[in-house]
Amino acid sequence: MPVRPRRVPLWVKLAYSAFMAVLVPVYWVNYGPTNFLYYCDVALFFALAAVWTERPIFAAAPAVGILIPQALWMADFLSTAVGVPLVGLTGYMFNEKSSQFLRGLSFFHFWLPILLVYLLIRLGYDRRGFWVWTILAWGLMLVCYFLLPPPPPDAANPNLPVNVNYVYGMDDKQAQTWVPPLAWLGLLMAGLPLLIYLPTHLILKRVFRAATK
Repeated sequence: MPVRPRRVPLWVKLAYSAFMAVLVPVYWVNYGPTNFLYYCDVALFFALAAVWTERPIFAAAPAVGILIPQALWMADFLSTAVGVPLVGLTGYMFNEKSSQFLRGLSFFHFWLPILLVYLLIRLGYDRRGFWVWTILAWGLMLVCYFLLPPPPPDAANPNLPVNVNYVYGMDDKQAQTWVPPLAWLGLLMAGLPLLIYLPTHLILKRVFRAATK
């Protein structure tokens, strides 16, 4: 039986694994385990599985979920760097009072989307990515709403994540008051798949070749 050629270079596997070996314990100590429930952090683990197993679904699912939001992060980072913040997502990256090391680790928000696109080029796009990520995101929303703390941050533990994945509104300092809390959650559960995940899926489906088994 012929051995399938490696589609992701070994140096990519090792470099990414080394980054994760640093990030996971550092984030765990500084922010706690619930920090890994953020969509972007979940995408990190999917990408780790993708580079080692070379199974396209592990690249396709997070690509559906984070390419558009992280593209906004990238644009805001670049605009903030030249003094013209776009939406204010990345102001913390330029806060000199914050740990430079932690900010350096957080720069993965910029290059992770690039890595996922690279993996899609190498592995192809698995059309199941939309449903895998949508179901996962629904589960994360429910966990974050019912089990994790709402805003504002705890003064005694300011690094403890609150309002994870924005299930209480777009501001970590206070919950939204436009609609009832459960209505906001419902809007997220319907809106993200329709407005973010599905358009991304359709674009990826058109741009990248279908993944082979």
